[in-house]
Amino acid sequence: MRAVFVMIKCDLGKAYEVAEQAVETVPEVSEVHSTSGQYDLLAKFYLDDETDIGRFVTERVQTLPGVADTFTLITFNAFTRDSSPAGTRLA
Repeated sequence: MRAVFVMIKCDLGKAYEVAEQAVETVPEVSEVHSTSGQYDLLAKFYLDDETDIGRFVTERVQTLPGVADTFTLITFNAFTRDSSPAGTRLA
């Protein structure tokens, strides 16, 4: 599994509806945050390694009603207080 973050720009007044729709209808969604700035939402998805990220975003995220634009961020490693990607403690 890998984490993919998608910044979502929504039609005016539709951010909360888009967030609710994503959480309810996209099983791969982990969390959706409302944000300030150029984009309205930041969504975190966990995808299988063999999943085509571009196809997932265009078919599952960009087609949600109220989505105007997206910007996708692909992550390399997640660092936490408890462990690094290799399973060793950072602090």
